[in-house]
Amino acid sequence: MKNLLYTLLAALLAGACAAPKTAEPATRILFNGNFFTADSTLPQATAVAIRGDSILFVGDDAGAKVLAGAGTEMIDLQGAFAMPGFIEGHGHFLGLGQSLQNLNLLQTKSWEEITTLVAEKAKSTPPGAWIEGRGWHQEKWNASPGRTVNGYPYHDALSAAAPGHPVVLKHASGHALIANARALELAGISSETSDPVGGRIVRDAAGNLTGVFEENAMELITKPLTDWKNKRTEAEKQAAFDRTVELAAQACLEKGITSFQDAGSDFWEIEQFERLAQNGKLPLRLWVMIGQPDSADYAKLRDFPRIGLGNGHLTVRAVKAYLDGALGSYGAWLLQPYADKPGHLGQNTTPVETIRDLAAECRKHGLQFCVHAIGDRANREVLDIFAAPGGTALRWRIEHAQHLDPQDIPRFRELGVIASIQAIHCTSDAPFVVKRLGTERARTGAYPWRNLLNAGARLANGTDAPVEDVDPLPSIHAAVTRRRADTGLEFFPEQKMTREEALLSYTIWNAYAAFEENEKGSLTPGKRADIVVLSEDLLRCPPEKILTAKVLRTIVGGK
Repeated sequence: MKNLLYTLLAALLAGACAAPKTAEPATRILFNGNFFTADSTLPQATAVAIRGDSILFVGDDAGAKVLAGAGTEMIDLQGAFAMPGFIEGHGHFLGLGQSLQNLNLLQTKSWEEITTLVAEKAKSTPPGAWIEGRGWHQEKWNASPGRTVNGYPYHDALSAAAPGHPVVLKHASGHALIANARALELAGISSETSDPVGGRIVRDAAGNLTGVFEENAMELITKPLTDWKNKRTEAEKQAAFDRTVELAAQACLEKGITSFQDAGSDFWEIEQFERLAQNGKLPLRLWVMIGQPDSADYAKLRDFPRIGLGNGHLTVRAVKAYLDGALGSYGAWLLQPYADKPGHLGQNTTPVETIRDLAAECRKHGLQFCVHAIGDRANREVLDIFAAPGGTALRWRIEHAQHLDPQDIPRFRELGVIASIQAIHCTSDAPFVVKRLGTERARTGAYPWRNLLNAGARLANGTDAPVEDVDPLPSIHAAVTRRRADTGLEFFPEQKMTREEALLSYTIWNAYAAFEENEKGSLTPGKRADIVVLSEDLLRCPPEKILTAKVLRTIVGGK
């Protein structure tokens, strides 16, 4: 009798540890791997079984292989590191696709290099057509551009490079641009043109135009550019849109990104995303914020949220707004003046009352509200608005949350506000942050991830592409080292994340920030089979190896 009881007990225990018996076999099994699951109940595994677009089993090789059938594809990972597909937590999807078609200036090191690229582009561009580019940053040049105002060059060399073409080159931050003489002419800009509210036309002491426009003043130049583009037929616009999506998606998939949180698209663009999703032509998953609507468009918000369209490839459930600009272009709204621009506090780009009204609309429709705030004054204003009743359960977000007054850090947890940070901005901006803020403000409040985490705040992570390269690996490296890869400059390393936190910030934390933690972000049975396989163990490899890791496979929905 005792032996029979032992036999029955052993059988029960064996059944508890075995893979679930299913009527249909797995479609695909990944085995002999080193999986980081982002699931605390089973943090590591060697195998994942997939049926269709969902995860069937996570565990050991033996447990997965019993789910195989005659048609199951068996993939030996040969010990490679695998994890949930990367989720880009804040980027500009169409901007990424456009950056792959226009001049990409992210890696340029001088104004001369930029004007040379424009001159070359002009040779192959039809006369009169606009030339666009993005990515320049005056703080990252290794040679003087000549005459400057606040470090910005004058447009003279740019105008000489392409006299027959209007040229507009956006700053890396996206919060400033420089235009040439032809673009200024088409926009009707002269030295007498007034600065708009929340923006600045950069001029020298004599009132001469430099060609640089900050924040809301950029619209003076982008309007004639938009008018030129709008001369295309609807079919031409859709074809251009589809090509932009195709390029952006390919860039993401090559880098292991299976989901992308888009930080602001307009209603027409959202219609096009929906068209592609419903036709099975969105190769990765998009979660989209509605770009800051005018009050005249508030009624359109009643048609949202739209969740899980195209078999989980498109969700639109948030609204994006901008309260200030960027630190590099002196647009971040600060409590105290810039250390290197006395008396200047930055730009409040949208009136606080307008943000408050939009928050009320989001509450009314149950939408997430995602507000761009970089400076400590801007972050405080947003937290005050979010403190009104009804925001906490909606997982409202502050996009960037870069520079905080230490007093405001505990408020993120208290109010349930998600700090949607971009770790790569820390190391990218490190050379000029102390210059802008001074040492003490930079030390206590610039990119304060450890202080936020210790205070119980929830974080999301991303790149803000195309402000930075969409590749998650440099951002993960920045999160765990806060050290520049080129010069070794270390930016207050006491605020860095652990390896596990950095990976969670690109998976399940980003899923939570989008109300999607029950369907993606971890390798858990029943969730989407979105997986990336890499050449390096991101949890244990030397920090420099994070930057050289290769994406071996990207799997979206089991494919």
